[in-house]
Amino acid sequence: MTKPPLTLYLAAPRGFCAGVDRAIKIVEMAIEKWGAPVYVRHEIVHNKFVVDGLRDKGAIFVEELDECPPDRPVIFSAHGVPKSVPAAAQAREMVYVDATCPLVSKVHIEAQRHADAGLQMVMIGHEGHPETVGTMGQLPEGEVLLVETVEDVARVTPRDPEKLAFVTQTTLSVDDTADIVAALHTRFPAIIGPHKEDICYATTNRQEAVKAIASKCDAMLVVGAPNSSNSKRLVEVGARAGCDYAQLVQRATDIDWRALDGIKTIGITAGASAPEVLINEVTDAFRTHYDVTTQIVETAVENVEFKVPRVLRDPAA
Repeated sequence: MTKPPLTLYLAAPRGFCAGVDRAIKIVEMAIEKWGAPVYVRHEIVHNKFVVDGLRDKGAIFVEELDECPPDRPVIFSAHGVPKSVPAAAQAREMVYVDATCPLVSKVHIEAQRHADAGLQMVMIGHEGHPETVGTMGQLPEGEVLLVETVEDVARVTPRDPEKLAFVTQTTLSVDDTADIVAALHTRFPAIIGPHKEDICYATTNRQEAVKAIASKCDAMLVVGAPNSSNSKRLVEVGARAGCDYAQLVQRATDIDWRALDGIKTIGITAGASAPEVLINEVTDAFRTHYDVTTQIVETAVENVEFKVPRVLRDPAA
């Protein structure tokens, strides 16, 4: 039986970013240095396949520090943690390694710098997301006001409207965030923004790649986890950019083939915490159902690399 033809638009960049790659290496190198088990507070990155693979190598994932024994190393996830977490680890004399993405750490430093200058912070982010919790936890309670939407901006009540600054979660929709920033500037003309955009290069690049292919596609699949903020934003960006059917899948087994019946074009991308092996799995699944012609649509070239902490690079440390 002849397979129906399908043009597959493969977005580039897609998948792992430098911060995710670094965080995974940190866990692997910690297991190599100190042996198993190594504890990890929260999922190191939001991807079940990655987490399960590290668990098989000897990582134990927990939600809170008090679940970790004091005599084993603990790693803090790429999303960052409140200041209280490393302080508690030090109080227990634990060995810990901070795998916070350097671009998230940049936001933490920014927030502290503004606070030191006497400014109250507004954070644009998703309530309860580990990155938002970690960033807000850099300052005392009440010093960071969270807004998620333009409507939230109208309700926020700062201590002094003339002494405000804002930061953002690094994995937000660029377009949605721009609307919220505009609303903040309208209501609080004196508000100070970051010197450089907080939304990270990888989030921005993946969203731009999706915009470049969305209007060409009958359907689009984003490979990523349901708790991955940047992956969910890619689905939203695809739908907004003109693709009528944009869905999130974790694995090829999640593909709804009936919903895709009759398509001529498909767009494929992946969130920053999804490994290339899962992207290949999805594209291979399409090849079993269709006569696939692949077109790679590249909108940016990424060559960013972050070093792992010195304690893991220096055998004597």
